[in-house]
Amino acid sequence: MPRHRSSGTLSPFFFISLLVFSVESQSVSDLHWHPATATWYGSPDGNGSNGGACGYGSLVDIRPFRARVGSVNPILFKGGQGCGACYKVKCLDQNICSRRAVTVIVTDECPGCAIGHPHFDLSGAAFGRMAIAGEGGPLRNRGEIPVIYRRTRCKYSGKSIAFHVNEGSTDYWLSVLVEFIDGDGDIGSMHIKQASSTVWTEMKHIWGANWCIIGGPLQGPFSVRLTTLSTQRTLSATDVIPGKWSPNATYTSRLNFF
Repeated sequence: MPRHRSSGTLSPFFFISLLVFSVESQSVSDLHWHPATATWYGSPDGNGSNGGACGYGSLVDIRPFRARVGSVNPILFKGGQGCGACYKVKCLDQNICSRRAVTVIVTDECPGCAIGHPHFDLSGAAFGRMAIAGEGGPLRNRGEIPVIYRRTRCKYSGKSIAFHVNEGSTDYWLSVLVEFIDGDGDIGSMHIKQASSTVWTEMKHIWGANWCIIGGPLQGPFSVRLTTLSTQRTLSATDVIPGKWSPNATYTSRLNFF
């Protein structure tokens, strides 16, 4: 089913106000490089998989995900809580590889990839970008290669955190996918608060970047509070999901982590 996004004509009431609680000295960026291996999949110059184990669906075909998607093995996937994390990946053979690292976003899992050490299964386009000019094809022909990687901040220029209500959601089972988290990119926990309530209820991580609450009847508008996995930064989104929400609609905030 095509991904439906909310029309851009929502009242300002339906946009969130965000309260950011963060420790400025914290940073998800890693200054040290670590060893790993990498392969590629899909067409040689392709953007990678459509969908994937994180649940981003057709977002992987458009910017800022386009050609930057990456599938990782369980060490980095972390049961789905590694979804949305950003990494710089670089190959080392100076005869064929450039000094430039490619930045990838975790959108999928490769459960059958290398065991015992981190592994990246990159889109053909991302893999080829590690090569010097004109050597993308020969680099891809090597198949699995040794690489180094490090964690980096996610940067979604011009994007705000968005909450996509998943298909199948009802007044008794509400499932939400979170998109475009700057900085850490990942989610450690989520809480939700119903209309006129003062109680934050913890949401359940179900798969990928998808979280849900079961109860009912659930009454919107809903406020959502998310905490990142890596540095425990928190955003509280007031009335982000309106009372008359719709499955397959995406409700967008005005702010993001910095």
